[in-house]
Amino acid sequence: MGGDAIPVINFSYRDLCSLLGENVPQETLVERIPLIGADMHDTEAGSDDMSVEFFPDRPDLFSVEGLARSLRAFLSIETGMKEYPVCKPSLRAIVDRSAKDVRPYFSCAVVRDISIDDALLRSVMELQEKLHMTIGRKRSKFAIGVHDLDKVVPPFRYHAVPSGEISFVPLAKTEAMGLERILSENDKGKEYAHLLNGHSKFPIITDSNGDVLSFPPIINGALTTVTVGTRNLFIDVTGTDAKAVKGALDIVVTSLAERGGRIEAVILDDGKERCSPDLAPVERSVSASECEKFLGISIGPEGVAEALRRMGMEASADGDTVNVRIPATRLDIMHTVDVFEDVAVGYGFERFGGTHEVVQTVGGLLPDTSLSESLRDVMIGLGFTEVTTLTLSNPKDEFGLSGLPVTPVTKVLNPITEDHACLRPYLMPSLMRILKHNKHRDLPQRIFEIGYVVRGHKTSLRLCALHTASKTTFTEIKSVSEGILKEMGAEYALEASLIPTFVEGRGASVRSGGSEIGMFGELSPKVVTDFEMTHPVLMLEFDLSTAVGKAGRLF
Repeated sequence: MGGDAIPVINFSYRDLCSLLGENVPQETLVERIPLIGADMHDTEAGSDDMSVEFFPDRPDLFSVEGLARSLRAFLSIETGMKEYPVCKPSLRAIVDRSAKDVRPYFSCAVVRDISIDDALLRSVMELQEKLHMTIGRKRSKFAIGVHDLDKVVPPFRYHAVPSGEISFVPLAKTEAMGLERILSENDKGKEYAHLLNGHSKFPIITDSNGDVLSFPPIINGALTTVTVGTRNLFIDVTGTDAKAVKGALDIVVTSLAERGGRIEAVILDDGKERCSPDLAPVERSVSASECEKFLGISIGPEGVAEALRRMGMEASADGDTVNVRIPATRLDIMHTVDVFEDVAVGYGFERFGGTHEVVQTVGGLLPDTSLSESLRDVMIGLGFTEVTTLTLSNPKDEFGLSGLPVTPVTKVLNPITEDHACLRPYLMPSLMRILKHNKHRDLPQRIFEIGYVVRGHKTSLRLCALHTASKTTFTEIKSVSEGILKEMGAEYALEASLIPTFVEGRGASVRSGGSEIGMFGELSPKVVTDFEMTHPVLMLEFDLSTAVGKAGRLF
């Protein structure tokens, strides 16, 4: 399951009914659960095993405990916001400044008097892993540790240490290992070592005796392994995103509270004392009339409030204003429209709709689509084969190797590879990569693409064609280009192109109405060899969006 994967929750029907507080018919659950943002997955009628696929925007539902809390409100068993008392702190955790440069955010909590059985142990582990892999972005944003509190001695300390200073027995192992060795030999260490790249010190959580609870975000210590029969838990969350760290802790502790656990705060001492967790709801006010207009329904302020109470919130109407208290576990509620979406869910999607006016209309193709389809016929008639390439590219190929004029690009914020770092502003480099990968095949090769590029954050439609053979001439690509322009009905003029993409004297710029609408010519030997080609290449590329406007007609 990747960072954006949709998590699947497996649970027992009887266990869910126990958490709901009443026996809801299984067919009712199968019918109603999808209406809160899920898909029933591999659930057979009469079987105790149920499986639900949840949307990634609702991490509070990533466990059967969270699902039960939501369903109690949605099925009107217990509407409104579920409140979880937090007992006064008896423990302290010291957050050392040394950890700030590695993983700066730390939160924790204690859950007491919980009866850990096999089912709950699996549920906690699955919730932890699903949060890691989704909103935790494979532990880069946060990592959760769950520990047997009775095996360590508070106060606890979160700090960073040099790699050779500490050794401990990792989870599921029997031999003590140093931190560097864990990163290089342990399976979890090798999987997540990249999260600590570039740091000379590593984060660690220890107790008053110096015993290690956790080496976040890598692995917990074997000392605090949670087993069947564990009664008291210490939960830590460390990470690089303060909101995500807090949200993950809130989701875990409230899920444990659904099982009868008693949440107890911990004093966090990072120079300023504060208590963790903080389950105080977020308060927001929305306009009922604005919500009705947004959703296209008429239910009044009290109807809006009632729908929100069915979504596990506290809500009260005051004139047109609806005052809402949003649980700390609802990390997906960020804007007013998110509240409106919950009103729609609480109101019931099955209640939307009504009579629709039937109007006779005649459909037609958009100008770009009409032009694209016609040009495809032209290009195929000229002996070219159509290809489709990725819209993602990189500045090196687009400008460095191609010699094409530099234009503003739309960059990818967190590219997976250097090859896919921006949205392409030209088609030619993408097609050159196709020729490069097919250079071992017979010549000649003639390919074209009609596709979208992005320049200055604006999308435009372009046509590019490449022709490679053992012998080529400028006259060939000029004939093809002028044939295309004639079919488009464009009034144009040709000028010599001075860009280094073309052989000097064998490149042309196509202009219409004072604007450049394209170019064609024979690629320079440098461009050909930079793309690892071994034969001459002819190229044309036209801006169809501009050409349509200048031509004034479509075929």
